[in-house]
Amino acid sequence: MSAKITWLGHATFQLTLPDGRVAIIDPWISDNPVCPDRLKKPERCDFVLLTHGHFDHVADVKMLVEAFDPAVVGNFELCSILEKQIGKGRFNGMNTGGTQPVDGINVSLTQAFHSSSVDSPNGPVYAGMPNGVVVEADGVATLYHAGDTDVFGDMALVARVFEPKVCILPIGGFYTMGAKGGAIAAEMLDPKAIIPCHYKTFPILAQSLNDFREALPAELRDRVFAAEIGRELAWTADGVD
Repeated sequence: MSAKITWLGHATFQLTLPDGRVAIIDPWISDNPVCPDRLKKPERCDFVLLTHGHFDHVADVKMLVEAFDPAVVGNFELCSILEKQIGKGRFNGMNTGGTQPVDGINVSLTQAFHSSSVDSPNGPVYAGMPNGVVVEADGVATLYHAGDTDVFGDMALVARVFEPKVCILPIGGFYTMGAKGGAIAAEMLDPKAIIPCHYKTFPILAQSLNDFREALPAELRDRVFAAEIGRELAWTADGVD
C-alpha cells in the first residue's frame, strides 16, 4: 500500500503509512466546516497526534478514542486532561524535546509559539506548552507539522536535528504566522515539500496562499504543494509527489 498525506482542512491531516495504518494530526473533523462530508467519519485511526489544546485541534479526540482506541500522543498536561475528560484511552504524554517510539513510529515534540487550553465547564484549562510534531516512520520522509505557531529562530534547530523533508506550516495569520513568517520558516527548514495549512477556514484567516507563495524565494516556490482539502498526496521516501 502506498503512503499518503491527506489534508482534512484547517490543521487536521491524515497520514496513511506504508503498512496501511493511519495517524490523524489535530483531529477537528466532524464539525470542521471545510472538511468534506465523505471524510468526516474516518474508517481507521491507529494514532492521534496532538500539537496543542483548542477545540479546532482536539475536538474529535473523544470520537476517535471511542471508535478505534488509537495511541494518542501529545504533551503531558494535554494528554492528562483529555484522558480524565474521556475516561479511557491509550494516552502517551510526553514533553517538548522528547522523542517517543509508539507502535513502530517515532514521534517528537518541538517548540511552538502559541497558547494551549482545553474547554471545561469553568472555562479554559491550561493544557501545557504548544508544540510542533515530527513523525518518523519506515519508508517515508520525515514529516514536521509545525502546529499553530509564529515563526521563530529555532526552526533552524528543528531542521538541523530532524532534517524533515516534508513541512506542514500554518500561513493564515491572526492566530498563527502569516505569509511572510511562513516564508521565513520555509527558508530555515528548507524541506523538499511545503504544505500550507490553517488558512481559509474562517473569514479572518488568509483565503489563499498567493501571498505566501510570493513571499518565498524563487527556488522554494516549486516546492509548495497547494493541497486540495480531501485530495491525497503520495508520501514517499523523498518527500511528496
